[in-house]
Amino acid sequence: MKKTFLLLMWAWALVAGAQQVTITSTTRLLKDVEPAFYPTLNASGDRLLYSDASAHGLKMLDLATSKVTTISNDDGAGFDAKWSNDGKVYYITSEVNSKDHLVYRTGKRYDLARNTSKVVLEAQHGALHLETGTQGMAINGTRHSYATSSSRGVSVYTTGSQLVVNQGGKESRFTPVESYAGYLWSSISPGGDKIAFFAAGKGIIVTTLKGKVLAQLGNYEMPCWYNNDYIVAQNATDDGHQFTSSQILLLKADGTFRHELTPRTSMTMQPTAGGGKIVYTTIDGNLTMITIDINE
Repeated sequence: MKKTFLLLMWAWALVAGAQQVTITSTTRLLKDVEPAFYPTLNASGDRLLYSDASAHGLKMLDLATSKVTTISNDDGAGFDAKWSNDGKVYYITSEVNSKDHLVYRTGKRYDLARNTSKVVLEAQHGALHLETGTQGMAINGTRHSYATSSSRGVSVYTTGSQLVVNQGGKESRFTPVESYAGYLWSSISPGGDKIAFFAAGKGIIVTTLKGKVLAQLGNYEMPCWYNNDYIVAQNATDDGHQFTSSQILLLKADGTFRHELTPRTSMTMQPTAGGGKIVYTTIDGNLTMITIDINE
C-alpha cells in the first residue's frame, strides 16, 4: 500500500512538473504616448496594429524602431484589422450614408512598402467578414466579395453560427457546437491543421479543418494561436454593465493545460501573439508585450 502511494505521488509530481510557464520579459509599449486597443501582431512579431477605444482609425507600431504609422483615420478601421501572409494589412471602414442613413462598409488593403491604402471592395450595406488564410486573404460580403486568389491555402471565417473553411478553393460550412448567439474570432493554427474560435455560451472551441471538435477549452474569449499547440485568450467577467475582472491565459490546444499569465484583478484583455511574443492591453489602454518560456 505504501509503495503504491509513493508511486502515485511520483507520477503526480511528474505530471505537475511537466509543464511550467515563465514570463521571461515584460515591456510596456507606447508609454506616455497614447492609449491603445485591439492590438494585432504580425506573424513575425515585429509590427503591431492598434486603434483607440472606439476603433476610430488604425495605426501600426514598428517594435524595432518604436515608429508609429497612421494607416487610416476612418471609423471602424481598427476593430478587426488583419495581417495577410504577404505582410499587407486588410481592414474594414464604415460610414453612414447621408441619403438612406444606412451603414456602408468598405474593404481596404494597406501596402507597407508604398505606405498607401487601396479600396479592394467597394462600399456596401451589410456585414463584411475578413477571411484569413495561409496563402491569401478574402473579404466576404452579403452582395460582393473580394479575394486575393481563388485558392487561399487554408482559410477560415465565421458568419452567424457557421464556421466557413476554404481549402484549395473549396468552401465548406460547419456547425461544430450549438450557439444561438453565433461564433467569433476564428483562426487557423500556424501549422494549418487546426481551427480555434469562440462560440457564445460555450467558449473557445478547437476543431479539425472538417469541423470535428478536438477540445473545448472553457468559457474564455478572443483566442489567438501562440504556436501550433498553445492558445492565448482573455478571461473576463462583468456585471452586465462593465467589466469586473479580466486576465490573460495560456491554454494548451488539447485542453490539458491552463496557466494564468496575468492576475484576474489586472483588467488585462485583447491578447494577440506572433513571433514568440504576446501583446495585450488593459481597460485603460496600457499596452504591454511579454515573452514566455514553456518548459514541457
